[in-house]
Amino acid sequence: MSYFAGSYDIAVIGAGHAGIEAALAGARLGCKTVVFTINMDAVGNCPCNPSIGGTAKGHLVREIDALGGEMGKTADECLLQMRMLNRGKGPAVHSLRAQIDRRKYSEVMKHKLETQENLELHQAEIVCVKECGGVWKLETRMGAEYEFKAVIIATGTYLGGRIFIGEVSYESGPDGIFPATFLGQSLKDLGISLRRFKTGTPARVLRSSIDFSDLEVQAGDEPVVPFSYETEEQLENKVVCHVSWTNEKTKQIILDNINRSPLYSGMIHGVGPRYCPSIEDKIVRFADKERHQLFIEPCGENTEEMYLQGMSSSLPEEVQLQFYHSIKGLENVVMMRCAYAIEYDCADPLQMSNTLEFIEHPGLYGAGQFNGSSGYEEAAAQGLVAGVNAALKIKGEEPMILDRAGSYIGTLVDDLVTKGANDPYRMMTSRSEYRLILRQDNADERLTPIGRKVGLISDERYEKFLKKQELKARELKRIRSTVIAPGERVNEILVSRETSPLNTGAKLIDLIKRPQLSYEALEEIDITRPQLDANIFEQIEVEVKYEGYIKKQLAQVEQMRRLERKSLPADFNYSSIQGLRLEAREKLNKVHPTNLGQASRISGVSPADISVLVIWLSKGGENAKTD
Repeated sequence: MSYFAGSYDIAVIGAGHAGIEAALAGARLGCKTVVFTINMDAVGNCPCNPSIGGTAKGHLVREIDALGGEMGKTADECLLQMRMLNRGKGPAVHSLRAQIDRRKYSEVMKHKLETQENLELHQAEIVCVKECGGVWKLETRMGAEYEFKAVIIATGTYLGGRIFIGEVSYESGPDGIFPATFLGQSLKDLGISLRRFKTGTPARVLRSSIDFSDLEVQAGDEPVVPFSYETEEQLENKVVCHVSWTNEKTKQIILDNINRSPLYSGMIHGVGPRYCPSIEDKIVRFADKERHQLFIEPCGENTEEMYLQGMSSSLPEEVQLQFYHSIKGLENVVMMRCAYAIEYDCADPLQMSNTLEFIEHPGLYGAGQFNGSSGYEEAAAQGLVAGVNAALKIKGEEPMILDRAGSYIGTLVDDLVTKGANDPYRMMTSRSEYRLILRQDNADERLTPIGRKVGLISDERYEKFLKKQELKARELKRIRSTVIAPGERVNEILVSRETSPLNTGAKLIDLIKRPQLSYEALEEIDITRPQLDANIFEQIEVEVKYEGYIKKQLAQVEQMRRLERKSLPADFNYSSIQGLRLEAREKLNKVHPTNLGQASRISGVSPADISVLVIWLSKGGENAKTD
């Protein structure tokens, strides 16, 4: 028996990292929101690694926080260890990575949903989604029927989920939770194109069964740099991680059993992540490599489970035990949860606009792994975009569209809806053309005004942001006007840093520009320096040292934005434009770019095709305009 359960503004299907950010954003912007989860205990679950951030992913977390999202704050609250990756490289690729308490993270996020005004959290499996006269109707497996103005699908790996462990295969979501069995067919009935992707996770093992005596220790950084701009207390590292390596014996065990891997036996048909392969994939693809690194990471403060980062597998359980036992430190390890691969359904993101709304289905949005991405951080970023845009559309306001030059989130969304995803999409710093200006240290400067405009940044937080910008401007003015006179101690410091001594006075800004020097190195002789947040000094030093390169990138940004100011008509049939190559016509008709900039990034659209479009627009086009 079905029954009517109520009318709301926004439905969010799924309460993983995408669903959480989508639901919180919608509710905080004043929309009555319901988030549905198959299992209430899986809210905010981290079914793979117990960490947040990493290379490029740390940038996403900072950007989510700068816009008013929740992931960074909760990661700080549940911190076990924080490290800054890529310190030996340039500032554009410095990225925070946090080991977190995965159960605490889930608990804290669940409580934030439960206590958020305008938000209801329901345990239910959605089996049907349909649109009727501009209203979206959802039905649960228990027969409850709801009406919504907008729906956000954030199903993660649950949609049609199937687990693979050797010859064993069964329907399941991650961590042994029920999958979403019926929703996929309902989406297909709407005409939405779905495909199968695959991911996997390593085993969890018992801490007391590991021999740590000869393993390399990986400690956290001190002092701890938090993710969130709102985290004011000094955080502490609570745990260490350890490093071990596979060997020839590990390799041979895997090769001897490779025919039992569903990846190679033909059982798995889904496309796996290119940049996060299983250990058997590594052994086969990198046959000449003698060993592979793995990281042994705690899953939480109050659990004895340890995570073997870098060792995901779909080999049979007994084979997993064999190859784990061949690794130093794991000779007697006890496996608590075996590794597995999981296949799931996801949508082709080319069906969506850069608001993450389905082009053919107004009011329906996608976010996270449902859009073909991989990773908690990529999911949370999309959830925030989808949640904000669903709420803004309901309120009759302009959408929040983040471009490539302003954020990694904008790059992520643009890549998905313009280029699509042939395998699970993972954010990397190399995906951005503008990474020197998209650093994690200046995420607030780039995005907090946008978060304020849409309504996610409070008055108090915005005042603190403006104060920080004022202090930064004062400090820039100070270092431009402060002169350091030559002297014995001054020159001792300069020579000790292998840079030339002073014969005459030098502006402080010119000393900071020297590659060998830094704010820290000059502290003793910089006697007028104010007490400021370390983040301000960090931003200024980067901007001063890389000033020329930053100017070049800003010029490239302006050129890109000039293209993006030239709008293209919606739903136009590009087959009618003479001079466009056949492939370009097909791709343009499939993606329907909103402007020339987006069109230029479509795979298969050449610079010559863009020139044709420029000429066509200059002649007036058909319903085309220049903003």
